[in-house]
Amino acid sequence: MTGAILVTGGSGYIAGFLIRQLIDNGWTVHTTVRSLKREAEVRGWLAVDNDRLRFFAADLEHDLGWAEAIAGCSHVAHVASPFPMGVPQHADELVVPAREGALRALRFARAAGVRRFVLTSSMAAIAYGHGDGGGIYSEADWTNLDNPAVMPYPRSKTVAERAARDWVASEGGDMEFASVNPAAVFGPLLSDDLSTSIEVVKQLLEGKVPMCPDVGFGIIDVRDVADLHYRVLTAPGIRDERYVCSGPFLKMIDVANILTANLGEQARKVPTRRMPDWLLKTFAIFRPELKQLVAELGNVRGGDSRHAMETLGWTMRTPEEAVLATAHSLIERGIVKV
Repeated sequence: MTGAILVTGGSGYIAGFLIRQLIDNGWTVHTTVRSLKREAEVRGWLAVDNDRLRFFAADLEHDLGWAEAIAGCSHVAHVASPFPMGVPQHADELVVPAREGALRALRFARAAGVRRFVLTSSMAAIAYGHGDGGGIYSEADWTNLDNPAVMPYPRSKTVAERAARDWVASEGGDMEFASVNPAAVFGPLLSDDLSTSIEVVKQLLEGKVPMCPDVGFGIIDVRDVADLHYRVLTAPGIRDERYVCSGPFLKMIDVANILTANLGEQARKVPTRRMPDWLLKTFAIFRPELKQLVAELGNVRGGDSRHAMETLGWTMRTPEEAVLATAHSLIERGIVKV
């Protein structure tokens, strides 16, 4: 099965690998960027068959450009969503564009006769607000928005996915819908634009984190995230599905240990000690952006990916491979000086 597909957010980390896989398998890809000034740059690092790739200017908060971008497409992968480095002053700075962007893409998809729509959601829409300690979560779980401790990013991903599912149930007609919910995404880089998760490895390699706080994340390789999207887009019989996309949950000290065990002198600045909880709490008094880390101390938010593996034949690389691919890319590109 091939044809034309819209991948939103074409300059993004996951979208880049998905676009490559789609074109390698014979699809024609339409993709959106906020400004066509980036088209030449993105084409350069995607390095695909340019005859199968078309760019359109569109953003999450305006209708302009969406009809043209989606015209002739039978499938949509809505990957674009705001993911900032820091914590915004108001949750709506993330919630509104995430929700409205998903609903805008869905409305234009229905108008264009799109058959299948795959939303890139997140483990952030699954594993938060359940109290201290956490655990292993599946597709049946949802982040608890009634908990005021839920930070703006998981709140935005939860609101956006719930709004999308509600819209499809009432307005979607015959359009097939599914979501992919990745954990923290690592792996090789296609460009020097760094996603938020990649910054973790960068800061460890640069020694900017003096010790490792007791926080962690599920780890998944970007190539496996793209492959799961591809399978969800193309497998027959998918409707109203949800797929956890997470490898093992590792603490930050585990990531540091992977780097020091495999990179030798290149990892000389990587911290090897755990940070006492009291010290992180003290830092957070003076650096408010650290408060979200304080809220995660000691928690485990793992994901159970068996549904995708058993129904779609999907497999994952090890977290070690994902972390080391990130590190090698950062060093080879000169983003990290070692």
